Amino acid sequence: MKIAQVAPLIESVPPRLYGGTERVVSYLTEELVRQGHEVTLFASGDSRTAAELVACVPQALRLDPDVNDYAPYTYIQLEQLRQRAAQFDIIHFHTDLAHLPLVRAGVATCTVTTLHGRLDLPDYRPLFAAFDDVPLVSISNQQRQPLPGARWAGTVYHGLPADVCTFTETPSSDEYFAFIGRISPEKRPDRAIEIARRAGVKLRMAAKVDPVDRAYFRNTIEPLLRDAPHVEFIGEIGEAEKSSFLGNARALLFPIDWPEPFGLVLIEAMSCGTPVIAWRCGAVPEVVDHGVTGFVVDSMDEAVEAVRRVSSLDRRTVRERFEQRFSVERMARDYLAVYAALGARPGAHAIRARRELPRAGATHVPRHPAQPHGPCRHEPRHDDRPATT
Repeated sequence: MKIAQVAPLIESVPPRLYGGTERVVSYLTEELVRQGHEVTLFASGDSRTAAELVACVPQALRLDPDVNDYAPYTYIQLEQLRQRAAQFDIIHFHTDLAHLPLVRAGVATCTVTTLHGRLDLPDYRPLFAAFDDVPLVSISNQQRQPLPGARWAGTVYHGLPADVCTFTETPSSDEYFAFIGRISPEKRPDRAIEIARRAGVKLRMAAKVDPVDRAYFRNTIEPLLRDAPHVEFIGEIGEAEKSSFLGNARALLFPIDWPEPFGLVLIEAMSCGTPVIAWRCGAVPEVVDHGVTGFVVDSMDEAVEAVRRVSSLDRRTVRERFEQRFSVERMARDYLAVYAALGARPGAHAIRARRELPRAGATHVPRHPAQPHGPCRHEPRHDDRPATT
C-alpha cells in the first residue's frame, strides 16, 4: 500500500528530546516500511526515517530560533501534500486540525486523522459537527467521549518497538522514583514532590519547561524544589537517556490532573518493567492494569500507600503485559485494519488515476468537490461506523 504519514513540524520524527506525537509517528512509519508498505513521511528535514522523506521545513520548528509562528509552515506542508495527494492509497494525518478543509475539498479519496490531544475543549464541538464526515481515530476510548457524534473509525492504542526501552529486572541501588514529561499545571509535578516527601523516598524529575509554563515553574515548582533535598531536578532528557532513567526507577509517578488522551510515558515505563503510580484521569485506567502494571489512585493518601506497595509488583510481568498490549506490531496491524475499513486498497491510487483520465476526443468535466467519489467517500457514518479497533 502507498501510505502518506503527515507529522507535525514542531518536532522532528523522531524528536530529539520531548515529543510524544512525533515519536508515535516514527514508530508507526518505520513498522509499516518494515512490513513492506511504501510510505512517504511529510515532516521536518532533520527527521530520520526509512520511508521517503518530504522535508517540509529544514528543521524542527521548535529548535529554529528564527521561527515565531508555526502556522505558515503548516500551510506550506499542506500544499506540498496536495501536490502529491493522488499518489497515495491513503493519507494519514497526525497534524491536529488545519488540514480538515483540505480533506473536505476532496484532496484525496481516502484519509484518516489520528487525534493526539484532549478533545474536551468547548470550541471543538462546533468544529467537529461541521466536519462530521471526516474519519477520525482516537488513541483511547475515553478521549472520544466529548465528541460522540464524530465519525470515529476506530481506537488505536499507541505501541512501541520492543527495543526502545530495555527491560531492567533489577533497578539501580539508588532507589529513586521517576517523574518525566513537562512541567505544567495539568501534569502536577507538585503532587509528585509531595508524594515523595510524605513517603520519604527520593524523586528524580526529568522534565522540560515550555515558555508558556515558565511562570508556573518559577512561582510554584522552584520554591518546592528548594525545600525538597530529596528531589533532584534533571531537566529535559533525550531518547538515549530515557531507557536508563525509567528502567532504574522503582516506579514512575504520573500524578496528572487533566483528561490525558493516552500517556506514552506509561508504556515506556512498562517496557522497562517499571510499574507506574497514576491518577485516575483520562485514559489511565485503560492503559494501566491496576495491581499488575501499577496502581491507579484517586488521592494523595492512596498514592503514598502505592509507593509503599509497589515493590510487590513483578517487573517481568509488567514487561510481559506491555508486550501483549502495546507492541508496535499490534499498533501497525490496527491502523492497517482501519485503512482497509475505510476502503484503502493497495494500488487504489493508480486505479483512480486511470478512471479519471479523459477519453480521447471527450471533454473532461471535473467532479464537483461536494460529490462523493471512491470507496472511502461511501463509507457509512454514525450508526454504521466501523467497529472500534
